[in-house]
This record gives sequence, C-alpha cells and structure tokens, in this order.
Amino acid sequence: MQQSSTYRMQLKERVCLTDATCDEQIIKVSIAPLSGDVLQAFIPGQYVRMGIPKLKEPAPAYFAVASSPYDKDAYEFVIKCVSGMAQKLSELDLGSQVEIEGPMGKGFDLSAFKGKDVILMGVGTGIAPLRSVWRSLIKEREHYGKISIYAGFLSTVHRLLTDEMGDLSDHDIDVSISLTTGHEDWSGPVGYVQHALEDDAPSGENTVVCLAGMSVMVDACTQTLHNLGFNDDHILRNF
Repeated sequence: MQQSSTYRMQLKERVCLTDATCDEQIIKVSIAPLSGDVLQAFIPGQYVRMGIPKLKEPAPAYFAVASSPYDKDAYEFVIKCVSGMAQKLSELDLGSQVEIEGPMGKGFDLSAFKGKDVILMGVGTGIAPLRSVWRSLIKEREHYGKISIYAGFLSTVHRLLTDEMGDLSDHDIDVSISLTTGHEDWSGPVGYVQHALEDDAPSGENTVVCLAGMSVMVDACTQTLHNLGFNDDHILRNF
C-alpha cells in the first residue's frame, strides 16, 4: 500500500490513436501499480502529476485519467505527444517506472445529480477526462436519465476514440461529433462543438454538464449553456 504523496508505477501498455497522416501523435498509455501495490481510488475527471524518477528533465506534467474508477488494474491516459513529459511517454520502454502524485483535482463528481440528464462536452484530448466519466456512467446507467456526449475535433484525421464512442449507443448514450474543418465525405456537424449544442437546444432544467478542454472552448460553451438557461451549479469543470 502506498503511503507517501508520490509513488511509483510502471508503463504497462502504449497504443497510438492517430492515423499516420495526422500531424499530431496522440497515444493511449496504461500505467499499472508495482507488484504489491494497489491502484489509488479517484473521481472521474481527476488528474495526476507524472514524472521520471530521479530525473529533473523532462519536468513532471499533469495528465487527466481517462479510465474509470471501476477499472482496478491500471490508469489509462490519452496524451498528445507535443514535448516534454508527454513526448517522453511515447518513447519509454514498456515496464519503465514513472513517479506519480495524486490523483488530484475536483474531478466530475456526479453523485449529487442522480436522476438527472447528463451532457459531456469536450474537444481534442479534452475528451480524456470525459472518457473516465462515460465509462463510469456505463456502470451506473440506471441512476441517470438521458446521457449525451458532444465531442469536437479539428478534422477527420484528428478524431479520437470514435470507435469506442460509436459503441456507446449500446448503453443508451447519444454521441454528437463535430469537426471544425468539414470534408466532402463528412455528414456530421461542422463548426465548434457549442454550435451542435445550440442546434439541439437541450433544456437546463434537469441537466448537469461536464466541460473539459481548452479554456477558450470551456468559456464559449459556458456562454452557450447560459444562453440555453443552464445555471452555473449545473455546469461542472474538473479543475
């Protein structure tokens, strides 16, 4: 059992999620406890601080957990390999140790909203903490009303986890995927993710919303939700 605020885990698995033609490499990594340790409990949407033991560079960085608290074997993360610790995770050998602090942050605690409809909104790798939420909601599906996901990506080749989201209809979860840049073979919404929300115009009377992504996206979505009659106490952020 871990006792300190920081502890070690190991890189168990790494999968590339983006097409070779995409200009951004995004990976899904699994980080597992060391032998004899257990996975720390967390709230969907929380994050950890991750670094390399005894190394100052690359500096530790924060990553949102993309797996569900019901998944007991490992944490999963969806990470854009831009630089620093994110890039290092794309290069580490499997079995390598990493140093973890957390989980931390508010997360998306929906325990007080049972019986309500739920909307998840995110863009790009902001979908990572929302994946933690929808995987948890699958296990708790009977406790909530209508569940909808609004995910936004730059283009077709930038889409993430769309196969997984495509299977969510089996759990009575609706998914809307928007592209900022449309294509001839794309029949879904084109524009920003809040535009798809405006078109659907959900009622804020009995609905809670989880927002994740860049601050400018969160601000724009919050304004759209206000325009639709949502109160701030029903608009949740994980930080």
